[in-house]
Amino acid sequence: MRIGLIGTGRIGTLHAEILAGLSGVQSVTVTDLDSKRAEAFATTYGHGLASNVDDLLGLVDAVIITAATSAHAELIGRSVKAGLPVFCEKPIALDLESTQLIVSQVEESGAVVQMGFQRRFDPGYTRAQEMVASGALGTLYVVRMAGHDPEPPHEEYIPVSGGLFRDFSVHDFDALRFVTGQEVVEVYADGSVIAFPVFEKYGDIDTGVLTLRLESGALGILSVTRHDPLGYDIRMELFGSRDSVVVGWDDRMPLRSLEPGMPAPPGPAYTRFQDRFLLAYQRELAAFLDVARGERANPCTPQDALEALAIAVAADLSRAEHRPVRVEEVKS
Repeated sequence: MRIGLIGTGRIGTLHAEILAGLSGVQSVTVTDLDSKRAEAFATTYGHGLASNVDDLLGLVDAVIITAATSAHAELIGRSVKAGLPVFCEKPIALDLESTQLIVSQVEESGAVVQMGFQRRFDPGYTRAQEMVASGALGTLYVVRMAGHDPEPPHEEYIPVSGGLFRDFSVHDFDALRFVTGQEVVEVYADGSVIAFPVFEKYGDIDTGVLTLRLESGALGILSVTRHDPLGYDIRMELFGSRDSVVVGWDDRMPLRSLEPGMPAPPGPAYTRFQDRFLLAYQRELAAFLDVARGERANPCTPQDALEALAIAVAADLSRAEHRPVRVEEVKS
């Protein structure tokens, strides 16, 4: 299969490295608005180079979009019109209206667009999903999540990120939907600028907490911060009537017990999301190749991206107005 890769930044680099190890990839052709970066990228990885998106679309069998967020919706639309299967990193767009337009276009055309929520392919999250679906956890009571970044992003990224909930927590929102098989119906969110005043400059926060009510009445709790000095901490704890389990608790978890006799985690903490979720990213792209060949159903659709974004939009509104917000309110 001939793959086109649009965008040669940080996540594009990761995908290029993964594609090099996947069977069934005949060739990779890349393009980027930064032509010099694209040329250097193609040389480094031994890939073909297209001068622009239109040229690339005529050379490939499927497209992977890792360009800037602001370009995602347009690039999905152009790729779909070209009749190509698409993999796109989250989000489709940062607003619901633009996202819904793409969702409608994809559904009406019957096109294949897989969204990049890699936690769906992480062994821990998939095992949790299986346990919930099988009833092994019994009645689900509470899902407690942590999303802590090691370091805040550079300032140039903050005003175009969409804010903490749409940029970072949207992965937790999608994972919550995936694992529980339920929709979030109501959100209450709060947040602060505690250690990094630059976020206040753009109306953003560096620390937040949320409660999320699921359809069954089960509750989700999420803490999220842009700075964890010990490392990258992504966890999901599930408490049910039969069992309690946790995702993300391994020998590199950046958390230490103060109980007597408990040893510190033996391994160095994760400092990059690429390391924490490398296997998930590998499985995600392998799944996309199967989807593009028509060998499996799409595991993460544009509708999934829309639902996760709606939770984030509800969270932003809740924080701004200091009240619980029904997700249907922001979707109407």
